[in-house]
Amino acid sequence: MENLSEEEKAVRDLLEVKVQEFNAKSFISSDPIQISHRFENPKDIEITALLMATIAWGNRTMIIKNGERLLNIMQHEPYEFVSNYSTDSLKDIKFVHRTFNLVDLDFFFRSLQRIYQEQGSLEKAFDKHPEIPGVKGRIVSFRDIMLQTDHEKRSEKHISNPLRNSAAKRINMFLRWMVRNDNNRVDFGIWNSIPTSELMLPLDVHTGRVARKLGLLHRKQDDWKALEELMSNLKRFDSKDPVKYDYALFGLGAFDGFAK
Repeated sequence: MENLSEEEKAVRDLLEVKVQEFNAKSFISSDPIQISHRFENPKDIEITALLMATIAWGNRTMIIKNGERLLNIMQHEPYEFVSNYSTDSLKDIKFVHRTFNLVDLDFFFRSLQRIYQEQGSLEKAFDKHPEIPGVKGRIVSFRDIMLQTDHEKRSEKHISNPLRNSAAKRINMFLRWMVRNDNNRVDFGIWNSIPTSELMLPLDVHTGRVARKLGLLHRKQDDWKALEELMSNLKRFDSKDPVKYDYALFGLGAFDGFAK
């Protein structure tokens, strides 16, 4: 841990308290992660987690409601469904969440099926990029692999591209779910190939506002450059697991109204 000023220590101590408050089982019942917590098979968990992260914008109640609809579509057996998937499986089914519709869902199912067939695991699709370091490169690798499946241009917007300075909120949230492993069991910690220290938090309106109020972020846009600035400051508080502070920043903003 780096030498911190008294003001920085006060911010760190506040965040530590809030991590303990919100990184708890009680958090699960109001969060989209609850859908994946209904499964024990790692492949079922990661498929539902990726889909839930992909539709995780807008009203949380609606996100969870549409997560239930996805489970029904997959007959509550996600990996089995994806393994045997064909476009005909969605015949006579209606699904839409914001701008994510049946065309996009069909693409995700087909691409996931191909990834499991060719890579053996979804985790493998997030291998290190040969030229771009860290999680940024891993997200680029994943995006490239997903887009190898035939798709309509409209579906590309549902896989964020940090090379275009996107903060990749939803993919970073998915990675936090898969990689972080602590005793509180909110995150699953079922992937071992990505170091926790490499994770980036899912920067959104709540975390951004709180981070700026606490002096942890000065860039005005919620983009990848802002994310790098924020993470560099959080790593001064905890270099091994800086993304844990996502719970504190999000909770302070979404539940405590800290930055209003």
